[in-house]
Amino acid sequence: MHQGIGLEAFNAMPQRRAMHAVYECVHCVTLAGDLVAGRPYPNHDALFRRADALLFGLSEQSVDAILQAYPCSVRPCDDAERSALRAAEQRYTDKFGFDYVMYVAGLCAPDVLTTIADRMHHDVETERKVVRNELAKINRTRLERMLGPEGGFDNW
Repeated sequence: MHQGIGLEAFNAMPQRRAMHAVYECVHCVTLAGDLVAGRPYPNHDALFRRADALLFGLSEQSVDAILQAYPCSVRPCDDAERSALRAAEQRYTDKFGFDYVMYVAGLCAPDVLTTIADRMHHDVETERKVVRNELAKINRTRLERMLGPEGGFDNW
């Protein structure tokens, strides 16, 4: 994954390289292409807001395709927790008809299992909104990593 390239360098990148860098973050050709086409961005926040707006404008079919690229990844867990996660994710998929996604940053398996159980009470429409919000958090984290800090890194 491209890391710390800076906003100025991203804005100046050839389209193909920029597309590759963004696709690594968002896993959607349409979303990546539209984000790249929106350059130049004046600051990180403008890019993040545009990424969110584009994500929330995608079709459910496009979101479902994105979900295929997001395996559940939590802190290392034992075999019993791994089995419980797989079973919970399968129940989720059976109920909603699409894969589970969650911004897990640092959460352990019991936390994720609790969240899956809580989300099982949603109707499909509510859960679709939750999924987009979770994807937006993941995308923002990856785009932040791609760009590096606002203003770039200090050169020593």
